[in-house]
This record gives sequence, structure tokens and C-alpha cells, in this order.
Amino acid sequence: MNSLFNDNVISPQNLPLAYRMAPRDLHEYVGQRHLLEDGKILKRAIDSDRITSLILYGPPGVGKTALARIIANRTKASFHWLNASTLNLEEIRKN
Repeated sequence: MNSLFNDNVISPQNLPLAYRMAPRDLHEYVGQRHLLEDGKILKRAIDSDRITSLILYGPPGVGKTALARIIANRTKASFHWLNASTLNLEEIRKN
């Protein structure tokens, strides 16, 4: 029996609009050209799968999470998403 509350599968059409419209690869990503154009440092690191550690900082809505998802999908790096505004200090230290 399917119901709103027992179906744990989230289909793409049920995702919030912001997630559905988010860029899926670097060609769709807008901004940070000084880092992401061909030959630039971050683009070279992504292309060669040599991302070691990365902290993205900036105000809400500028594309930090979108860029992190793109990098995670293009590399074999382990991806841990933390949001300091929704975690407490103990949780941050644990990760």
C-alpha cells in the first residue's frame, strides 16, 4: 500500500524546485570563472580528480552546494555535506 508517509523513495518530481533547477555539471554552473575556466586551478583539480579538501564559504544562494555536488559527481572524492547553521558543535567535531 502506497501512502504519503510510508514511501521512502523520493522521485525527481517531488524534489524542491531549487534542487531540480540546480546545475548538474560545470557547463551549467554560472560564476567563479576565475577558478573554473579551462586551465584554471579548480577546474584542473576537478578534471584530474585531485580534490583533497575544500571549504566553500559565502552567503546563502551563491551556489556553494551546487558546486560541491558537481565536484562530488565528477570525482571519486568522499563527499561530506555539513551545514554549520543546522548542526551543533558536537556534530561538527564528530564529522
